[in-house]
Amino acid sequence: MNSPPMLELLETLVRHESPSREKPSLDRLGGLLAELLRDRGGAVERIANPEGGDHVLARFSGPDAVRPALVLGHFDTVWPLGTLATMPFRIEEGRAYGPGIYDMKAGLTIFLDAIAERVKKRPRPIWALFTSDEEIGSPSSRALIEDLARQCAYALVLEPPMADGSLKTARKGVGRYLLAVDGKAAHAGVAPQEGRSAIVELAHQILDIHKLQDLEAGTTLNVGVIRGGTTTNVVPASASADIDVRSTSIAEAERIDLALRSIQAVTPGTRLSISGGFNRPPMERSPAVVGLFEQARRIGLTLGLELTEGATGGGSDGNFTAATGLPTLDGLGVLGAGAHALDEHIVIESLPERSALLAALLSELQVES
Repeated sequence: MNSPPMLELLETLVRHESPSREKPSLDRLGGLLAELLRDRGGAVERIANPEGGDHVLARFSGPDAVRPALVLGHFDTVWPLGTLATMPFRIEEGRAYGPGIYDMKAGLTIFLDAIAERVKKRPRPIWALFTSDEEIGSPSSRALIEDLARQCAYALVLEPPMADGSLKTARKGVGRYLLAVDGKAAHAGVAPQEGRSAIVELAHQILDIHKLQDLEAGTTLNVGVIRGGTTTNVVPASASADIDVRSTSIAEAERIDLALRSIQAVTPGTRLSISGGFNRPPMERSPAVVGLFEQARRIGLTLGLELTEGATGGGSDGNFTAATGLPTLDGLGVLGAGAHALDEHIVIESLPERSALLAALLSELQVES
């Protein structure tokens, strides 16, 4: 399959708008993907998801004595219905534009191309899972991903690569917490001493929370949204803050989680509560991940590609597979830029290149199982 048919398939996927919370739209695209996977020889199962779009799992046969390869992709996007009206699929100067094209409908396209045209041998079965909720943290697919990971030999993730095309061998874990403060209301001018300011207490906590940060270790905390109070002449009885946490290691994630759950109020008469947690564990650059990348690098050279590796602060479903101990390579998607942005695009000439790489990995990677 050459670039024009791949572009035609990619355009079809992009024109099927699929916001993460729009089940009818997701299921229409999921149905199309299921059909395309069956046409390529997959035994396809649509996994019901009452909370959103059904997930699509395709199994391609291979030797029964070895564990399968797991390929992960998602077909939901951050773009609302109707975005195509102002951000249409278009081709300009070697680039293709459109909502969700880079993150990650181009990744789905290269798998569909690779499995149909380029994978000439299967040293093991290939399981491809396309999910509908990655962009909102994979709430309904996480358990499924982890269960499949425990049955497989390695995972390849079709997310976009680094800006320079590097594969991703490490990702930060992602935590979301809500800190709520209860105080006591009082008239700010008549009897302020009878009040207990939830906002003052929250201010103390915000300063202490940021002290937990360890930039050298790659651990960041950000209080990104705060709320509190009712009007200026009332001592505020409630306040809250949304906290974003990123960590490069499970040990650091556990340190931060324990610290946040152990915080104590410093303002007498106020109470704290903390909820949330890490919705994606860190994808650590383990020896198994390094070994998989080194194989990929050597395979890339046979295709004329000099593959490099990198780390990123964003999370993906590869975080889940790696945390189970499964060797995982991420960032195998198509070159481009503008994920979640108005200029989202892919570099067209990289479509066949990344399809060939994916096919070679599925044909040549060797992992004990």
